Amino acid sequence: MILALPGINRFCVMATFQAARAYLLGLKMDEAYSWGLNRSIFYAAAKRGFKGAPQKGVGHIGKGEKEKEASGLFRLGDEIAFESPSKKGSVRLFTIGGKTQTPEDFKKQVSSRFGRIFEKAWEDALSLLRKENKSTLLSQKRFYEEVYKPNRDIFVERWAKMVVEEK
Repeated sequence: MILALPGINRFCVMATFQAARAYLLGLKMDEAYSWGLNRSIFYAAAKRGFKGAPQKGVGHIGKGEKEKEASGLFRLGDEIAFESPSKKGSVRLFTIGGKTQTPEDFKKQVSSRFGRIFEKAWEDALSLLRKENKSTLLSQKRFYEEVYKPNRDIFVERWAKMVVEEK
């Protein structure tokens, strides 16, 4: 049974895992938070089938478009996201659907759901990902299939219990 009382859900797990992945692959903490929220929004939209108006900046290059011709693209392994033209100092931020994901957005939409145990959840995510081969972290498909998918519900339940116990 999945316990999700405090609002810890798969979206939070994806965002935290993706942020930890980005951090381990060399992004600064604030950049990793932006990446994590961006990718979580991307996967949530992909699950819904990108319903509604055509999405701008959904993390792929259009058919026939050469990557080097597409401006504002950032590659983490074989995954691509759009960089926001607005930076916070030297911090790279990411955008999807015309909206920039900031570290503050990550805190509001993800880490705030954890309350005081976010640092513990962050360490859990880093610990899990440090056990993976770098090639797995660099692969969008392998990361999703081999890391996120088999662990998502385990971590929803684990982290939700931690939040409840902390209260």
